[in-house]
Amino acid sequence: MSLELIRGDITRVDADAIVNAANSSLLGGGGVDGAIHRAAGPELVAECRLLHGCPTGQAKVTRGYRLPARHVIHTVGPVWRGGTHGEEATLARCYKSVFARVSELGLRSVAFPSISTGIYGFPIEKASPLALREIQAALARLSHLEKVTVVLFSEADLETYQRALEGLQGAPGGENV
Repeated sequence: MSLELIRGDITRVDADAIVNAANSSLLGGGGVDGAIHRAAGPELVAECRLLHGCPTGQAKVTRGYRLPARHVIHTVGPVWRGGTHGEEATLARCYKSVFARVSELGLRSVAFPSISTGIYGFPIEKASPLALREIQAALARLSHLEKVTVVLFSEADLETYQRALEGLQGAPGGENV
């Protein structure tokens, strides 16, 4: 069981599934969502149309089509509205929902972007420790899950996640991953 933090392009990651930080329509958008749709090809949007969207905090699965990943797990993160509208709990539900799909499919590897920290405005300094706690909990709970990769867009984002991971490992009860 391992957790890896990398800077890169999630559409090039070879994993059983990659996670799409999607909008509620699931029909593509900007950022990671747009990149995944472009790389997967038109078949992805055709399958997504059949899913009739996805509520915030939930996750739905499609095939990966032209991606190296066999599956795309689409989750809709919260838009940051100052932190007083349940954004942290909703973001945690995104990770829990993704890992529920990982468990249902018996996947061994999954790659995540930093959910909600782009155009949705969730501060990455708040999102990263929350994401890493959920990932560590899933790695401890799901015996079939061998590897989780977090793919960050920029060097600054990678450094933020690295600092968050160091903080979690140094905290009482923190585990080394």
